[in-house]
Amino acid sequence: MEIHPVHAGLFKLDGGAMFGVVPKTLWERRHAPDPNNLCTWAMRCMLVVDGDRVMLIDNGLGDKQDEKFFSHYEPHGDRSLEASLKAHGLSPDDITDVFLTHLHFDHCGGSIRWNSARDGYEPVFRNATYWSNEDHWEWATRPNARERASFLKENILPIEESGQLKHLAGAKGAGSGATMVLEAFPFMDVLCVNGHTDAMMIPHIRYKGHMVVFMADLLPSVHHIPVAWVMAYDTRPLLTLAEKQTFLERAADERYVLFFEHDRDHECATVIRTEKGVRLERTFPLSELG
Repeated sequence: MEIHPVHAGLFKLDGGAMFGVVPKTLWERRHAPDPNNLCTWAMRCMLVVDGDRVMLIDNGLGDKQDEKFFSHYEPHGDRSLEASLKAHGLSPDDITDVFLTHLHFDHCGGSIRWNSARDGYEPVFRNATYWSNEDHWEWATRPNARERASFLKENILPIEESGQLKHLAGAKGAGSGATMVLEAFPFMDVLCVNGHTDAMMIPHIRYKGHMVVFMADLLPSVHHIPVAWVMAYDTRPLLTLAEKQTFLERAADERYVLFFEHDRDHECATVIRTEKGVRLERTFPLSELG
């Protein structure tokens, strides 16, 4: 089995929103904003190749939104999802599975594109099964007022209409607390957490003697490792805090490799226990695992 980072470009989000109640005087030392208080973030997806299965975990913003939408997020950089796949000798048609950690636009927007006539939508990955879960799908297709701007129907509904959607059994929303779906796939377990959004899925991938965890928005970057550094975007910030605490303690004890989707500068990290709680040990590229 092989796993590789796949880059879907860079974009910007408000620094205050990304760091919540943490004072700017603290977070700007770690991640300096531009004059508009916007910070640059990655959309780093993951490619998992296991025999005939070629899985893509998340897929970035996509390119079908209008100029006004993109002006809020300033996508930039010379990397794209298709070019990154091509660097691994693949095209979108080679993808067999698209695993969506959750359905916010910066994680699933690359799932769907305009059709050739630009009068409707079609899947980018024509031969793939798209994976979500029933609780999160319900949450996203009947959005609350807080998240409505993040759940865009043109990113979501065409997946179901295509007939390519499947739901991962056993992943549950907030009513059941955090759950772990063991052996969701031959190489992967999935932790389901509920602080950021309901029933977000965190893949745990067994790889070369390591447990590599795709952090999605439970830990967007190394800067979010301190437990109290919780995004203002999270719907249940106190639950996120508790979920992070439990996860990070286990990650330190079991030597997890954390793979960051949104960290501009760092792909992976390990953490250790300290007197001040779990803290960053070191950062490194995924390729270091061999």
